[in-house]
Amino acid sequence: MLKTKVGYSENVNAYASGVETATMANVISNPQVGLLFTSCVQDQNEIMKGVKSVLGDVPIIGCTSSAALCTQDGYLNKETGYSGMMLFGGDAKVVVAGSKKTDESPREIGRRIAKEATAKYKGDKKPDFFFMSASPANEEEYLKGIGDVIGDVPVFGGSAADNTVEGKWSLLNDGETFNDGCVIAIFYNAGKMANIYTGAYHETDNAGIITKISGSRTLVEIDHEPALKKYAEWTNQKVEDLMGGNLLTATITAPLGVKDPIGKVLAVRHPMAGNEDLSMNIGADLALNTAVIQLTNTPEGILKANEETIKEVNALMAGDIESYFLVHCGGRRLGLALANIEDKIYPEVKKIIPDKEFLMVFTFGEYGRGDHSSNTVGGLSLSYTAFGE
Repeated sequence: MLKTKVGYSENVNAYASGVETATMANVISNPQVGLLFTSCVQDQNEIMKGVKSVLGDVPIIGCTSSAALCTQDGYLNKETGYSGMMLFGGDAKVVVAGSKKTDESPREIGRRIAKEATAKYKGDKKPDFFFMSASPANEEEYLKGIGDVIGDVPVFGGSAADNTVEGKWSLLNDGETFNDGCVIAIFYNAGKMANIYTGAYHETDNAGIITKISGSRTLVEIDHEPALKKYAEWTNQKVEDLMGGNLLTATITAPLGVKDPIGKVLAVRHPMAGNEDLSMNIGADLALNTAVIQLTNTPEGILKANEETIKEVNALMAGDIESYFLVHCGGRRLGLALANIEDKIYPEVKKIIPDKEFLMVFTFGEYGRGDHSSNTVGGLSLSYTAFGE
């Protein structure tokens, strides 16, 4: 059976933070991998050195988390930093790999690290699931490359984040850090897992066809009209109020959404910036001639989704649960902070997980899947995973 343990620290000394986090977690048999998450304000290399001083050859991967972490014991959001880790072991076998961005395409990198990781597994079983973290760009392509090698295997995880959307995030790859790239951990013989991937938003009647994009993540036109103008009309706002970074916070309670081909997943598309040509930078990939829908929710509804989503995960597990790994969008957290209810995240989760360990991280992109869907990337979302027998 898969065994897990969460460790954490708010020590201002980065090395000591790593030591404390690893020491708290290092109480399970046969540790296989540590998924480590840190503040961007501390030296991640020093934190990893501290972790490795305790765990030795156990591989450590992860990323920076936006402004906070949350564990079964409380909410860690000191401005001087924090670290948290879920250590996996027991009967599971976990293999890892990672790479910074190179001249290869992201899909080629995904293939390469998947081959590198699976070569470390001596057996003939198919993977049960895998963890991925990447920089906030090209996540879809990394997933495709990994899938080219391991097939249709469920993913959980999220993209590296910072506190200010300035690109100060880092990926952690077993002793090294980099700003742009991808890390993975592939799990074998790991027992049951269940994942709910959702934005928990409501659809409105405002919908249109994406008629022009630039690259993969700039929405230029909806129904042949400038995208920012169309969005402003939908939400009764002024275009000038949505320019630049204003769009990021203005859309937390009213983002856009796209559906998979059979409507099983409503993936959130977070508008990040309004441009002078009235296009919108979006936090995940878009497809020409597909529908985009304006979504809505209140801050209180966004908060309540934590409890509701964990209940859905519990229903899927229908048995003993070892622990939970909760990926919560950093933009959602920001929206709750702006509404002065960020401090309610921990009690909302704790009341539904009163006696099991969990680790919640705050990312700039979330990965998961729905019923009969493929692995999906979106923003402003929750990817909540439970592990069990």
